[in-house]
Amino acid sequence: MSATNDNRSDDYVVDITPISLLQKIQENGRYWEELSTEYGVTNPDPPWKITLETTCDLLAADSCVKPYDEVDLDSCALPSLERRTEEDELSETIYEDVPFPERQLLALAHSMIKRGLLNENELAERMEELEKRFNSA
Repeated sequence: MSATNDNRSDDYVVDITPISLLQKIQENGRYWEELSTEYGVTNPDPPWKITLETTCDLLAADSCVKPYDEVDLDSCALPSLERRTEEDELSETIYEDVPFPERQLLALAHSMIKRGLLNENELAERMEELEKRFNSA
């Protein structure tokens, strides 16, 4: 138990300032529902969904299994309750027109960038690498 938990939750504010790279994805990206139809895939979940959920769990460490007042917030990069709060806030504001689960993916990327766990350039480079791999197959 930590007194820090109480302080952090009292002062906690979700930063909904738009991120340019994520805005471009939001405006020009394609959604799983459209892609799965185009490629004849019947699975309702995109192949990256399990990786998204695993990333959330890894960033949350034990905060996804302990009661919030027992979590040492400094022991995890993105506590599960804060990630969910941020996802809810971002889903109701800047990503409200994006369907689920893409909205969840954008919200996680947004949270990671705002917390300095990832920067826009790194994300852009990774996206380019993936696009090259995808198009070379």
